[in-house]
Amino acid sequence: MRRLGVPVSDDTILRHLKRQVARRRTTTVRVAGIDDWSWRKGHTYGTIIVDLERREVVDLLQDRTATGTAEWFGQHPEVEIVTRDRCGLYAEGARTGAAQARQVADRFHLLQNLRETIETYLSRADRPTGRALLPESDDEHVTSITWGPGGRNDVAEHRLQTRQAHRRSRQAIFDQIHSRREAGNSIAVVGRETGFGSRTIRKWLKCRAPPERRASAPKPCSPHYFFDYLSRRWAEGCVRGRQLFEEIKLRGYAGSFSHLERLLARWRRADDAKISSTLVAKPQAESKPPMVTAPRVVDPATGWTITPIVAASLCIKPRGLLTANQAAKVDALKTASPEFTSMRRLAMRFRGILRSKDVEKFGLWLADAQQSGIYAMQRFARTVRRDLSAATNALIEEWSNGQTEGHINRLKTLKRAMYGRAGAELLRARMLPLHALIQHGK
Repeated sequence: MRRLGVPVSDDTILRHLKRQVARRRTTTVRVAGIDDWSWRKGHTYGTIIVDLERREVVDLLQDRTATGTAEWFGQHPEVEIVTRDRCGLYAEGARTGAAQARQVADRFHLLQNLRETIETYLSRADRPTGRALLPESDDEHVTSITWGPGGRNDVAEHRLQTRQAHRRSRQAIFDQIHSRREAGNSIAVVGRETGFGSRTIRKWLKCRAPPERRASAPKPCSPHYFFDYLSRRWAEGCVRGRQLFEEIKLRGYAGSFSHLERLLARWRRADDAKISSTLVAKPQAESKPPMVTAPRVVDPATGWTITPIVAASLCIKPRGLLTANQAAKVDALKTASPEFTSMRRLAMRFRGILRSKDVEKFGLWLADAQQSGIYAMQRFARTVRRDLSAATNALIEEWSNGQTEGHINRLKTLKRAMYGRAGAELLRARMLPLHALIQHGK
């Protein structure tokens, strides 16, 4: 500051800037965009709120919780529209703090969720992977999920097929590493041929079977953190999800209600299976329908296996935007898998509905996806129906969360430039519009 001729220190300027932000008058927001950003990716997250009409950042929250979001919206009753991604925490927070506002799901995230669902479904095929997997748990064993009170459990079956496919792939790579090492190849040569690092190869050579991954300790945002308490309350006869949710919130639970419901749904299925087993005899093993995995498809140009992430991206990409190589991959996938053909047809219809904003066609598409017989489409349709009003508003309203994503890019740049030197207070001061601070300072 001395070179600029300002007779104050850097600390004084920062102190005045933070003070102006703390005294800044609350702005009126009619259309708010909300999204999360990471303090440390995979560990701690904050929340950014943007005024989409003024194209300005309104506030930064240090956490990503439904309670914090509801408190902020409670202080801004003038909010009429809230745009967001598919995060359940923000949906619950906006529903609690701004019941009068219309929630709008972001169209880009809707399409992204469809791609991720297709990718997960295609991951049932055997594929090369070096990730260590968790050991099989009792609730995912084939004999406990195949038959139940409502017949075959598609969700649990899909999870089991995916885990078994990964396990087979890892076993094949493990055997390949050992066979090539026993043939006299050096670790460097084995690494170039398999694509694994020397450290991983040395570790695997010491084992007789692929090592299992240890489960990480649960955090307060996970219902498993309160597993003992929930188990005791469940045994006492308390099976209402909302009541259990309020009880563990008082004990520090920071996750969403839907996260808790996934755990409770598994317990309910187990209880129903016990009841049904006492009423009817279990079917014979020979009558169980076979478990089928997705086929492995080879790229006709390179001869390499098309990975699930590439196949899912091509599944939602229109023919006019495909390159010649990508079009050849799509044709190979459609020839090898009738399910891929059906999923691509539904995905193209979904893209067209997002562009045409036809609510009537959207309802018909959800019904067709639910009746398609393809687990990925059925699962996506079920999740959209849980958030149907926000998804429908995405077709009606003109607003999206694109501006919010742009401000997050700016936030990341500022955060990394001042990393290790300042906290949320200064970051918030730098993100808020400068003209508002200057006007208030006057």
